[in-house]
Amino acid sequence: MFDILLQADTATAKLSSQADSTFGLLAKGGLLMIPLAILFATAIFFFIERLIYLRKAGKIEDNFMSIIRDNIITNNISAARSVAKNTANPVARMIDKGIQRMGKPIDTIEKSMDNVGILEMYKMERNLNVLSIISRVAPLFGFLGTVIGMLDLFKGIAGSTSYTPNTIADGIYIKMITTATGLLIGILSYLGYSILQTQIGKIENKMEGASAEFLDILQEPTK
Repeated sequence: MFDILLQADTATAKLSSQADSTFGLLAKGGLLMIPLAILFATAIFFFIERLIYLRKAGKIEDNFMSIIRDNIITNNISAARSVAKNTANPVARMIDKGIQRMGKPIDTIEKSMDNVGILEMYKMERNLNVLSIISRVAPLFGFLGTVIGMLDLFKGIAGSTSYTPNTIADGIYIKMITTATGLLIGILSYLGYSILQTQIGKIENKMEGASAEFLDILQEPTK
């Protein structure tokens, strides 16, 4: 039992040491690590916020359109409207608009539903461009930090004879930290952006399918 506790303490100490080492290395990147940290935190916030929103938007019961169809075919329009209004997702809001326009020409109904679809797409894509911007800006900040650091390093080399190949190599290594950090943030932001775009595409397909099915229902004979 004592050996297990000792091993656990040793593992914890190693993890703590590695965390301190990583933090210390990042701190050597200079002042430009601060905006990079802000960009990273912003990317995480908007990714999580959009992911939660899109997961809620993409939840729809498999039998939703079947219930709508049964109510419309039996001319129970109020029940169909109630089902659509009580379902909180873009598909339901688009169908609800179509139900409200029932009795008008098909083209008018389709146009109204398309307008709702455009609005829902805008809501889903809101703030998504932030991730796209960060994916491009973060690497630039990283490169800028490295360039500034290299200029400072070469200025020191030019003004002193105490620099050795080892100290120069160590200085270059440290100055590359901002570039690596910026590239990592850019890659992660782009991956997050791509994941969210994929989720939006899936929801858009559901909306288009539901719209087409609803218009077909309207052209079926009522009972």
